[in-house]
Amino acid sequence: MAIVRRVVPAPPDQVFAVLADGWTYSDWVVGTVHIRDVDENWPQPGSKLHHKAGPWPLSLHESSEVLSCEPERELTILAGLWPLGEATVRIRLEPVDGGRTRVTMEETFRAGPLRWIHTKLNDLVLHRRNIESLRRLSDIAAREKSRP
Repeated sequence: MAIVRRVVPAPPDQVFAVLADGWTYSDWVVGTVHIRDVDENWPQPGSKLHHKAGPWPLSLHESSEVLSCEPERELTILAGLWPLGEATVRIRLEPVDGGRTRVTMEETFRAGPLRWIHTKLNDLVLHRRNIESLRRLSDIAAREKSRP
């Protein structure tokens, strides 16, 4: 399991607003290159966003599904990565003094080859990827906070 944390200079409702906009995922989730469609009821449990992942021409059409959602507190997604597998991604939001949010992202491979090929190199790559994803999420949430 890869766990990363970051304090975002925006309140939980503003960070959650970014998570609740499925069309922004290619802006902050490293490896997601294009959002093809987002279910109308995103991020309700069972809703999906449909995306392309990976570099062209090797990009894959995939979907990710919301497993659970507590607005402004937590979002858990089943992220499709086939043929490599799938992962459970849990994003928790905790208020921090000064109108900030501690965001914790936990990612665990749950099916496919990535689950069985578990190495320090894979852990390092996943960890670095998620650090960058949270940096991008932070930038978007902070930018949205500063808009009138």
